[in-house]
Amino acid sequence: MANVLVLYYSSYGHVETMAQAIAEGARSKGARVDIKRVPETVPEELAKQSHFKIDQAAPVAEVDDLPGYDAIIIGAPTRYGRVPSQMAAFLDKTGGLWKAGALNGKIGGAFVCTGSQHGGQETTLFSLITNLMHLGLTIVGLPYSFQGQLTLDEISGGSPYGATTIAGATGERQPTQNELEGARHQGGLIAELAGKVFG
Repeated sequence: MANVLVLYYSSYGHVETMAQAIAEGARSKGARVDIKRVPETVPEELAKQSHFKIDQAAPVAEVDDLPGYDAIIIGAPTRYGRVPSQMAAFLDKTGGLWKAGALNGKIGGAFVCTGSQHGGQETTLFSLITNLMHLGLTIVGLPYSFQGQLTLDEISGGSPYGATTIAGATGERQPTQNELEGARHQGGLIAELAGKVFG
């Protein structure tokens, strides 16, 4: 049985919802899954004023948690087409793991949320994936075995590089069923591969 970590940052809950779908997909393939979030770096008063979703159930991760997993799937919203500072601050603390090769050979993937269809979904995915590759992980995206990303019936996230959702300019849009199915599909693929490698 593969041990999978879904590690995310979510300001308004969209990525949190996608993280739960990723975890569902991984569990459907028999994996043991933990969902954790990176620490918030915005002062609590400012976070409240900005209407951040601060009541998230997932425990806060520690960098030293990472080597205990066979697969690590990271998710974040975009900030101007790149990783938000909260996730970057967490990943910047992994230098010791990199130096020790502690994550070499593990399985990884990424998922994101943007405000619009063209708001940096793929650049943010690539910026997350780049971190995972430097840490030695083998990357699994969202291949076209998930046919939902070819839909023309609705506006939908989804990329061969990872599951995505679109929040809207004011965060009014929640992940759609198609986007959640994409997240489940990716989570399942990662868990399945991790099970073959480590199971």
